[in-house]
Amino acid sequence: MRSIRFRPVRPAALLAAVLVVCLGGTAMGQEIIGQPGETPAQREARMQWWREARFGMFIHWGVYSVPAGTYKGKEVSGIGEWIMNRGKIPVAEYKQFAQQFNPVRYDPDAWVRLAKEAGMKYLVITSKHHDGFALFDSKVTDWDVVDATPYGKDLLKPLAAACEKHGIKLGFYYSQAQDWNHPGGAASGGQWDPAQKGDMDEYIRTIAVPQVKEILSNYGKLAVLWWDTPTNMNKERADMLLPLIQLQPGIITNNRLGGGYGGDLSTPEQQIPATGMPGRDWETCMTMNGTWGFKSYDHNWKSTETLLHNLVDIASKGGNYLLNVGPTCLGEIPQPSVERLQEIGKWMKVNGESIYATSASPFSRLPWGRCTKKLHAGGATLYLHVFDWPQTGKLVVPGLRNEVRAAWLLATDQTLRTAAGEAGVTVDVPAAPLDAIDTVVVLEVKGELHVEKVLPGQEADGSMVLPAPLAEIHGSGARVESKGRQPNIGYWTNAQDWISWKFKLDKGGRFEIVATVATPAERSRFEVAVGGQKLAGQLEKTGDYETFRTVKLGVVTLEPGTHELSLKPVSGQWQALNLRSIVLKPAG
Repeated sequence: MRSIRFRPVRPAALLAAVLVVCLGGTAMGQEIIGQPGETPAQREARMQWWREARFGMFIHWGVYSVPAGTYKGKEVSGIGEWIMNRGKIPVAEYKQFAQQFNPVRYDPDAWVRLAKEAGMKYLVITSKHHDGFALFDSKVTDWDVVDATPYGKDLLKPLAAACEKHGIKLGFYYSQAQDWNHPGGAASGGQWDPAQKGDMDEYIRTIAVPQVKEILSNYGKLAVLWWDTPTNMNKERADMLLPLIQLQPGIITNNRLGGGYGGDLSTPEQQIPATGMPGRDWETCMTMNGTWGFKSYDHNWKSTETLLHNLVDIASKGGNYLLNVGPTCLGEIPQPSVERLQEIGKWMKVNGESIYATSASPFSRLPWGRCTKKLHAGGATLYLHVFDWPQTGKLVVPGLRNEVRAAWLLATDQTLRTAAGEAGVTVDVPAAPLDAIDTVVVLEVKGELHVEKVLPGQEADGSMVLPAPLAEIHGSGARVESKGRQPNIGYWTNAQDWISWKFKLDKGGRFEIVATVATPAERSRFEVAVGGQKLAGQLEKTGDYETFRTVKLGVVTLEPGTHELSLKPVSGQWQALNLRSIVLKPAG
């Protein structure tokens, strides 16, 4: 694995990207989303199972599990499956590790049953990682499990059979560009062994293309093809591989092929986007400890609570969670992974309805947890995931204006009373949670969802924070996105778009208005209005769209009560910016 940094799409490029998606063609080198030539209806049908699944297992397994993070008696920094690269191990020397790769304890049926018991709906395994080693019987190289190890048997065939037996969808990961063993394969950070030198086009033609054809042809129906690291992958090279997906009609691919092909889904790695990825299918892949491939000394395991909260957080933002296990060279999934998956499975058996086939939360902020939803004719079902149980016995659902038809605890079907009020809907809940990690309260509401954005009150020092996710955006271009794992208002290229917040002050006085913003533009002018007062704002270049700075805009005097603050561009003098928040700080 390797983290992929996605560049923000900006003004002119954004328009081109929109045209690409709408027209199904290429423009200005932007990504092609989905499969070329398919209709929107065909794409919807193809993606349906994946959008309903929400939870899958990633498996990183290969020869790197033999050194398990240690080379020549020293621990090698970084993730386990990158030991050849990080340790600059010569090709011939690394290949010797294959003689110790003998997974005699491999039980694919047990692996699949574990995934199923955890509530996972699909599985993706590394058919070939960056070290070039194949877990299958490849006819184009002897650097595979059949020819290079004492085990001598294809590892993917029995796994495919187990997945079919237990109703788990199967996907293969394939490193199409990085290959540190076959001549011509790319290598991040450069090659370190003359044996790696060669022509990359020839490598794609003679290794990658036939191997992808093998994995798509010899293992029954596949659900996912998970490309990784498009190092040096131009369009010509990607075009050698892309047609092969037609061997598996309906297969889903990710955004890591390269060559301008965005695939079906984005793949944030080891992080959860602060606001999800509205309008884009996405999947967070994440480790249980600090590594993907097995490292014998990595004991930094995430707790079951963290893993479950991650799952719920991701589902509440409309994404999928691909959670990794890294088996040993003997074929065993580490016991800490097994224990956590079993614990997750117990929760999912009770609460899975609140994860599967749900969509993103209608709430910008919930002080006690997360929300997932299911829309249906005449209304919606809201699943309230309560991480922090209210000691008052009153669960306030801020800003919800719909009529509540029914409310109950998902685990027991116990009916709950609700009441509508100024703050939203209040649910009377038991004194203690049913589950300390996440107790799910269900609301059945009538009509189209109506949720007002409710700001928290003043902080202890009297400050009022107006964050980007809680702003009302007036216009069709600007929207909430995420930079540096924090939400901000971006894509603000149209000077006709403007934003506002409604808020209530319990204590009035003089307030200094401070904005946290980022822009590569030399100068951008706007106007802030609140309480009948106006401030002229001018923002100088901060560096780029990810370099945020705090800018003082001026001082206003406000009485206690309800106010609205607006920020409007000055026509003809506006340049796009990203805005994280506006804060009103007591000025004394």
